Amino acid sequence: MTSLHTNPLLTRLAGSTRILVAGAGGGFDIYSGLPLALSLLHQNKEVHLANLSFSALAGLPPDAWAAEDLAVVTPETAPHQSYFPERTLARWLRVHGYPDTVYAFPQTGVRPLRAAYRALIERHGIDAVVLVDGGTDILLRGDEAGLGTPEEDLASVAALAALDGVPDRFVVSVGFGVDAYHGVNHVQVLQNIAALERDGAYLGAFSIPRATREGALYLDAVAHAQEHTPDHPSIVNGSIAAAVRGAFGDVRFTDRTRGGELFVNPLMSLYFAFDLPGLAARCLYLDRIEDTHLIRQVHSRIAEFRDSVVPRPPRTFPH
Repeated sequence: MTSLHTNPLLTRLAGSTRILVAGAGGGFDIYSGLPLALSLLHQNKEVHLANLSFSALAGLPPDAWAAEDLAVVTPETAPHQSYFPERTLARWLRVHGYPDTVYAFPQTGVRPLRAAYRALIERHGIDAVVLVDGGTDILLRGDEAGLGTPEEDLASVAALAALDGVPDRFVVSVGFGVDAYHGVNHVQVLQNIAALERDGAYLGAFSIPRATREGALYLDAVAHAQEHTPDHPSIVNGSIAAAVRGAFGDVRFTDRTRGGELFVNPLMSLYFAFDLPGLAARCLYLDRIEDTHLIRQVHSRIAEFRDSVVPRPPRTFPH
């Protein structure tokens, strides 16, 4: 039991010395974990970064791979590729004097992803993993009205859930509300968080204030990524960054949101933290994707599961 003046997640991480912060769902998810990773670095922890990647990793040379399905991305990696969030982050890290290696996992099924995580954990003697989702679909158990885009997120959860040799494994979700345009009903997200609280798996929430060193650096990193990936900037991190700056409502920062209406609000700048094994235990289909080798198998197994259940009806906020 912790005290009110302490943060349960950071209290649990206080005894860890080598921490892996990993993006769960591909794209720019690792940026969503940057404020937390920087905070841990500023506490003199050894922090390593990784991301399930949507980048074109297959073209990387043999010496870019630390193990099968585990790419080592540096500021010099694949300079010809315009879309490469991991490399863009590595370049930002170097400019600011931080360790500038970002590991990348290709899109695979659970079995190879777990093997890649195990190789990375053994490579650095990792004693805690924080899996980060930009959005909330990682918190959905499977019977909600809509699941968003759960394939990569839950493959990551399943991969880490079986790695019992790592003492501490956590999930953090940031960007509450951003998945509405993917059909997620956020009343059901709150219902799931309440259930995780009853199970003892919810570790509370905390904000990313822009007045903190980490908040200011996060805003700078997102702006840097938008500048260097102008054709495909992150809607999720753009929304979170706008919320950290105090913006509200239909905020425009990219043409990618043209034709839709955003609802940027202060809840988007909150980290919601969870015990990963506790979260995994509530997923209704995790056993169905356990033996997958390809990401398309994960997609088809989830689709088969959805055909077998009656989804909970969506609910609207009462006020």
